[in-house]
Amino acid sequence: MAKELELKLKEGDQAPNFTADTSGGGRISLSDFAGKNVILYFYPKDDTPGCTKEACAFRDSYHKFQERGAIVLGVSPDAVKSHDKFATKFKLPFTLVADADKRIVESYGVWGDKVFMGRKYKGTHRVTFLIGPDRRIKRIWPKVKPEEHTVEVLAALE
Repeated sequence: MAKELELKLKEGDQAPNFTADTSGGGRISLSDFAGKNVILYFYPKDDTPGCTKEACAFRDSYHKFQERGAIVLGVSPDAVKSHDKFATKFKLPFTLVADADKRIVESYGVWGDKVFMGRKYKGTHRVTFLIGPDRRIKRIWPKVKPEEHTVEVLAALE
């Protein structure tokens, strides 16, 4: 079993800004969403079982996030081309952020040691940050169950 990820960011900290390419050929910065709640969810890899469940759960609840004025951004180290295929295949209505150089996952402290089937490797941990309108981190979910997670995040927006 891998050692639990020790996050370097805490609730109340200023969320690190970033600028990156996105699905659909866009480019965004976290600062573009000043004044809004942002759900920044990190996931390991496009079109894998857990990541697909999580993305589809955000998709299925997307209208509820919109009603609350919240922005949903999914981040993984996959390239834009992979994000575009994933978003199209599962009709994802929110933006996927490409972090191929791993600057975002490293700045948020979600890149680290993992173990799968006895094999150790470096990868992205499934962690979600709720960032407030002032760009402060309001809530962190360091352990995410892909199917149930959106319910927790929606509750935190109430």
